[in-house]
Amino acid sequence: MSDQEKKPFDFMGLRKAASVLSIALVVASILLLAVRGLNLGLDFTGGTSVEFEYTEAPALEDVRTTLTEAGYEQFVVQNFGSDTTVLVRLAEADNDKVGLEVAEALKASGAELELISSEFIGSQVGEELREDGGLGMLLALAVVLIYVGMRFQFKFGIASVVPLAHDVIIVLGVFALFQWTFDLSVLAALLAVIGYSLNDTIVVADRIRENFRKMREGDSWHIINASIHQTIRRTINTSGTTLVVLLALYLFGGEAINNFSLALIIGVVVGTYSSIYVAANMLLALHISREDLQLPQKEGAVGEEVEEEEPPEWLNRM
Repeated sequence: MSDQEKKPFDFMGLRKAASVLSIALVVASILLLAVRGLNLGLDFTGGTSVEFEYTEAPALEDVRTTLTEAGYEQFVVQNFGSDTTVLVRLAEADNDKVGLEVAEALKASGAELELISSEFIGSQVGEELREDGGLGMLLALAVVLIYVGMRFQFKFGIASVVPLAHDVIIVLGVFALFQWTFDLSVLAALLAVIGYSLNDTIVVADRIRENFRKMREGDSWHIINASIHQTIRRTINTSGTTLVVLLALYLFGGEAINNFSLALIIGVVVGTYSSIYVAANMLLALHISREDLQLPQKEGAVGEEVEEEEPPEWLNRM
């Protein structure tokens, strides 16, 4: 028996269990967001941003240790433009002494530095960022719905947007569960997850549409199952190589991008799952059929026989 004739794994046979899992994860995530909420970072809550210029490039971990010993609790330390320029963001009230106090604490550890600037970011700016970020994600989902609906068919548009919303909600739920800091870098990661998950879903959708037009036998269940089987290797290879890069970023990229990497790792795993099960389940729930995907008949083609590919042997035995 050739590889093409081997009966594929019955992905759709697990669709009910997958549906229960997806619904449970989404409901749990919504409850976590409602009860615990997100641990919003300084980008959204406001605080003081202080910039320093060191004579020699400091170890950022040493800077964090010094600030912790000085009594500061919520802060972010990262390089800004060069190895000798350090940006410190603190959840401190607006006053003229914050920058000077932080500089004195760092100098007390033996560091040679110069205070460049000290700025206060109000909570109103953070609120605007939250609103703009939420609107950005909603706009992205709306554009995806319109694009996929025009590119394929409206049912495919719905089946593409639902997995994207599913992925974003679950990532937010995990951040609410562990109270990881949610800042602008995580928001950027969520938008990247939408793009990644959409790309995966489009590949599967394209093969489903192609097989609906080529296979003369088999119902929607069989055709969708065959399409997933034909694209699963590509999906696993793409997700696997992406995860290797993200794990490297998480392990070696430093604290500044840890949460960004975590959000993407969770998003890639959940997005790979949703492109297979959530999107396919939605198509079956919407009763996708050959009639939905038929090409418009050309003039003069009435009565002409259209050549179609014979289904593989395993399809007839399913």
